[in-house]
Amino acid sequence: MKQSEIKELSVAELQEKLSETKRSYLDLKMAHAVSPLDNPIQIRQVRRTVAKIATELTKRDLK
Repeated sequence: MKQSEIKELSVAELQEKLSETKRSYLDLKMAHAVSPLDNPIQIRQVRRTVAKIATELTKRDLK
């Protein structure tokens, strides 16, 4: 998810997206622990998306 897409979402949508993305990240980590993923870079991408969403939420809270 790109930063421009994240900025367009409302706070409620960001919180929902954050919980979905965190769940996806945990699922990927568990699946990778059991058997190697075809694309392990996917874990890094999801982790960075979680960070981008969390950063945007923090930025909006500070305003």
